[in-house]
Amino acid sequence: MKNHLEIEYKTLLTKSEYLRLLSDFSDVSPVLQTNHYIDTPDLDMKNHRFSLRIRTFKEIAELTLKIPQEIGNQEYNQVLDIQTAHQLIENFQLPAGHIADIISATDVPIDKLAVWGSLTTKRHEKETSIGLMALDENEYAGQVDYELEVEVTDAHQGKILFEDFLKKNSIQFKYARSKVARTASHRKSVQ
Repeated sequence: MKNHLEIEYKTLLTKSEYLRLLSDFSDVSPVLQTNHYIDTPDLDMKNHRFSLRIRTFKEIAELTLKIPQEIGNQEYNQVLDIQTAHQLIENFQLPAGHIADIISATDVPIDKLAVWGSLTTKRHEKETSIGLMALDENEYAGQVDYELEVEVTDAHQGKILFEDFLKKNSIQFKYARSKVARTASHRKSVQ
């Protein structure tokens, strides 16, 4: 939950690909997490290319701001206790801290920020020779999808290793937009 540069590669999976890979993660227990996405009605955060969310776990939560970089996303995280997180989800007010300082330096109307959508992930995650790998089953707006992500430290080498992993496991790469983009897109289609 520290501030860091996130470099990740991912692909959507079919349900059968997901089930096949699940056996590789039988040694880890899944974690349930829900992302609650935050923006203004005029999408001021998106227009700044910022992504803001509260991610809740069973007993803890974090506020995360992602800002795209030339390679990857700069990620800023702020730990929240679960009660505070639930209060913010119901009635969002940007808590003091480094994330608030960054957003305050823009023209984003902070008083108009609100939670607009949620995505729940059942995540199997473990360290591999490629990097931190996550096998996800995502549910949002009545939709379910499956995804494989790997977080790497070297963008070039990580891409090669990820593509090799997909090839060895007979998985056809399927472009995966970010979870926030998929949630927003599907939310629009059901309105």
